Amino acid sequence: MTRIKRGYIARRRRTRIRLFASSFRGSHSRLTRAITQQKIRALISAHRDRGKQKRNFRRLWITRINAVIREGGVSYSYSKLINDLYKRQLLLNRKILAQIAISNRDCLYMISNEIRKEVDWKEYTGII
Repeated sequence: MTRIKRGYIARRRRTRIRLFASSFRGSHSRLTRAITQQKIRALISAHRDRGKQKRNFRRLWITRINAVIREGGVSYSYSKLINDLYKRQLLLNRKILAQIAISNRDCLYMISNEIRKEVDWKEYTGII
């Protein structure tokens, strides 16, 4: 009986998996079973760390804004700034505020002083 050659589908699947794991070290880039396990681990880690990255960047932005605001005002903090922004209904997110704080501190001081004046005046006159 003559020898039957296998098809190409399984080989194509394995080469596709190997392309994903080509940068892995050792048997994790050579053996099919190890490659599939490492691929699953890599995708799980990537999914988990996307959320972690968002949290870390938010913490960084808050820290930067708070540091610059505390330099400028004696009794002014990040939480008061954000509260005043919401009262004034300004749509500046933390990322933009952090970029302003780094690149142009005077602009952030100006924004916070204007917000404080407006909010204090409204509270004083009883408009809110």
